[in-house]
Amino acid sequence: MRRQVVASPPGWLAPLRARVPVPRRSPEQVTAAESPIEQRPAGRPRIMRAGLSITGAAFAAVFYCLSFTPSLLPRAWFLQGVVAGITAAMGYALGTTIGALIRLRRPFRDRTVMIAWRVLIALVPLLVVVFLWLGTRWQRELRGRLGMEPAQEYDVARTVGASLLTFGLLLLIARALRLTTHGFAWMFRRIVPDRAAYCAGTVVVAMLSYGAFDGLLVAQLFTMADRSAAVINSGTGNGVVVPASPLRSGGPQSLVAWDSLGRQGRAFVAGAPTREQLDGFAGRPATEPIRLYAGLTSARTLEDRAALVVREMDRTGAFDRAVVAVITPTGTGWVDNKVTRSLEYMYAGDTALVSMQYSYLPSWAAFNGDRSEVVDAASALITAVRERWAAMPEQTRPKLLLFGESLGTYGLEKTFGTAENLVQGSDGALLLGPTFANPVHRQLTDARAEGSPVWDPVYPDLPVEFAENAATLRELTGDPPKVVYLQNASDPIVWWSWDLLWKKPQWLIGERGPDVTPDMHWYPGITFWQTMCDLVFANKVPTGHGHVYKSETVDGWAAIAPPPGWTVADSLRLRALLDS
Repeated sequence: MRRQVVASPPGWLAPLRARVPVPRRSPEQVTAAESPIEQRPAGRPRIMRAGLSITGAAFAAVFYCLSFTPSLLPRAWFLQGVVAGITAAMGYALGTTIGALIRLRRPFRDRTVMIAWRVLIALVPLLVVVFLWLGTRWQRELRGRLGMEPAQEYDVARTVGASLLTFGLLLLIARALRLTTHGFAWMFRRIVPDRAAYCAGTVVVAMLSYGAFDGLLVAQLFTMADRSAAVINSGTGNGVVVPASPLRSGGPQSLVAWDSLGRQGRAFVAGAPTREQLDGFAGRPATEPIRLYAGLTSARTLEDRAALVVREMDRTGAFDRAVVAVITPTGTGWVDNKVTRSLEYMYAGDTALVSMQYSYLPSWAAFNGDRSEVVDAASALITAVRERWAAMPEQTRPKLLLFGESLGTYGLEKTFGTAENLVQGSDGALLLGPTFANPVHRQLTDARAEGSPVWDPVYPDLPVEFAENAATLRELTGDPPKVVYLQNASDPIVWWSWDLLWKKPQWLIGERGPDVTPDMHWYPGITFWQTMCDLVFANKVPTGHGHVYKSETVDGWAAIAPPPGWTVADSLRLRALLDS
């Protein structure tokens, strides 16, 4: 058979291609089932010349439109634009893959592709306009449901611009990777068949891409987060000064140095209300509250820091107070001041609040990094305080309360392991916004009473109460619960999970939470991605929605450990004070 050397592409691939003879074939003999290398004609590199895939474009259009469907929380225009662009790119990748698999069995005819493009060009603009209009209406309704101001009308144009820019950038990156794959394939063709060469090129590019993503992007992201958090941790917030009271860590006679507390620790010990403020709310003379904290550098090990906190408690007379609360903070060591103040106002300052830092990283970094840190820290501090507390006579020891928010709930649950141990481990535990990884929360939710919704489960076998709205806790009758979970129905921290990729979640089946829009539906992959994006702005919504609890803790504390004579009117009055 005669062989003829085909025209080789320009540049560095030309000498390599010229050595490999390819038999002359008619256009009918070239099919999509053959190697992409052999189909590539001479000319400019494919990153500049290759057209869009018809199946990829169709899927991209569908995914783009679905990205405007509502999720748990409203989205700012720039976030919606990025979400839409990335979602369209995901659709394009899926559609291109499906199209390639179809062509392996039966190639598309040119006429069929041309007709499909005409239909697509005619329908897509209309479809996009419809979903932009629907998306604007959905976002307006969702913002109204959460008590937020409506978005600006011109945000639609900015959203479209951001989405096109995002999609174009991702498409450019994908084309560059494909060109690189072809380059490696041309090199491997010298020693292996075409298909094997292309597979080898794909594997090499995939490995290099993963290495660059994991080793450069992700590693650098965590490094930058670590450096930034370390700098922030060394600073002090505005208005935060060294306490003059010996009842605070870092103050006079304290065993803990002020400089060792970290930024959040300094804010914690300095943020207590004054006696005058407590007097005014209680209507009677109040007691100065105790706040104790150990930072990362306050002692060498976790156990040493926990022991230091207990020595501080003995020094300040913490075990003589009406209430001792052990607080597991978030990743940075932060404790919401409305959580702490609510308990101090309720008990007119007759409280001792203690906490300990285990990281200075944001919760997302600490959660995705090493979760054992929060578990070890929570276990060390709770164990140390409980041992000292349990050694006291039962008639004279204070109420022991436990608190955790977000990542702190994970450490609290892992410390006890089971729901039964959590109930028996203290006089009361309040957990706000538990994460999807919490083992006890998952155990209780899965074993809930039949007919109770997943966002407000009923578990009759233990004194555990769930509340998607703190106000419902005021209606409880009978014996008070020992454990209270506050979990907003629109909190993505609670409801995001990996199985959202392929399975419709229980919180979108049947009766929905009061702040979850009925217009939200589950779409494979898309709902997973949308809920993940909700995590970014989970704290940018009003109290009682998303991951914002704040003054709702008043109702939580009142449910598990109300002071003598406390009423619903007192709860409402205190919530109004904290919210103001």
